[in-house]
Amino acid sequence: MSTFHHLHLEIPKCDKPRIVVVGGGFAGIQLVKSLRKLPYQVVLLDRHNYHTFQPLLYQVATAGLEPDSIAGALRQLFEKHEDFYFRMARVTGIDLEKKCIKTLVGELDYDMLVIANGSKTNYFGDKKMYERTFPMKQVPQALDLRSHMLQNFEQTVMSPDPDEQDRLTNFVIVGGGPTGVEVAGALGELKKHVLPKDYPDIDFDIMKLHLVEGGPRLLAGMSEKSSVKAMEYLKEFGIDVRTDTRLADYDGRDVTLTDGTVIPAKTVIWAAGVTGNIIDGLPEGVVERGRILVNEFNQLKDYEDVYAIGDIAMMKTNEYSNGYPMVAPVAMQQAEYLGKNLKRKLQNKAFAPFKYKDKGSMATIGRNRAVVDLPKFHFGGFFAWLVWMFVHLMSIVGFRNRLVVLSNWVWSYMTYDRGTRLIIRTFLRNHKYKPGDSL
Repeated sequence: MSTFHHLHLEIPKCDKPRIVVVGGGFAGIQLVKSLRKLPYQVVLLDRHNYHTFQPLLYQVATAGLEPDSIAGALRQLFEKHEDFYFRMARVTGIDLEKKCIKTLVGELDYDMLVIANGSKTNYFGDKKMYERTFPMKQVPQALDLRSHMLQNFEQTVMSPDPDEQDRLTNFVIVGGGPTGVEVAGALGELKKHVLPKDYPDIDFDIMKLHLVEGGPRLLAGMSEKSSVKAMEYLKEFGIDVRTDTRLADYDGRDVTLTDGTVIPAKTVIWAAGVTGNIIDGLPEGVVERGRILVNEFNQLKDYEDVYAIGDIAMMKTNEYSNGYPMVAPVAMQQAEYLGKNLKRKLQNKAFAPFKYKDKGSMATIGRNRAVVDLPKFHFGGFFAWLVWMFVHLMSIVGFRNRLVVLSNWVWSYMTYDRGTRLIIRTFLRNHKYKPGDSL
């Protein structure tokens, strides 16, 4: 019997068509916003009761921000919406023929279903890496990494063994995309400006940072110019960057790379990619490369009332043969288009096909260092860093959160300090958070 057998997933019935949205990420919340004034009953399901601004998770992990500054309570976000219901429940399956979704607390019928449950860390089937490395997709995972990192330095000051000190202070980041590059830059700043003040009895020359990328260059989704610039910034922090190199093995103590290098390290951060959060019950042939195939209206083949948007959706075009990038702008634009199409549905009008407007991409590598790619030009340095801060600040949900993040950034810039170096909960590997532990 289920642990939650005493709970029931019941939503009041009404005359309005019911839209069930699975996932409170960028796509999910943008869609709910776009449906606010339309005559639909909207039900949002998520295993957490908050939305996470994932682009800044790395700052939580590296003691730059507290988690509540990059998270917004879903009920609070939509408290003024009529005919809106939120339920904290993990969706375990879909029955497309009966038009219902299955959760740990029961089933729920729908008139229209929108799958927007995003992506998860891709370990490429390597169970050992799942058990021994740190992903960067959820708030609990970022807090685990923060506690682990600080615990390592507390242990370093008490360890008489130089080899153990090496393992405790070495960090290996796997993946040279935006997440990997930004984590490496944040750790470089900690090493240079923050940790030596906290731990004056540690010689921080022993702290080595390694970034491993399997492809030929960093930031593969950005321009060559930005890639070169990012490499320069990382090397200014003394970070060992290795391209065309992969992690071959990791036993929890020593990292072995494909070039034969062995690095003693108790911290490996996995930023090597993501894959879709596929739900059981989808028809055969609809999933490709870990994502759900959809048409130009974000509909599943043969199911006109079932949609997928955001990271989970693969919409193939001539320009994007493997689907659009798994980034927040795509998710939000698809949600806006779908909202407009669902309005057209009420008016018996034809749907408009989705068209992605690429407004650019960016990544930051510490203070005064960032790279920005716009459709027609590229730039880096201090101005790029200001642009990165402004865009991210305005994208955070809630005025309070923006104010808290801005004040933290200003304080850090003026003092070279991070104010959240607290071990609130001790991290133990055997008790590592696993996706799906909540309802």
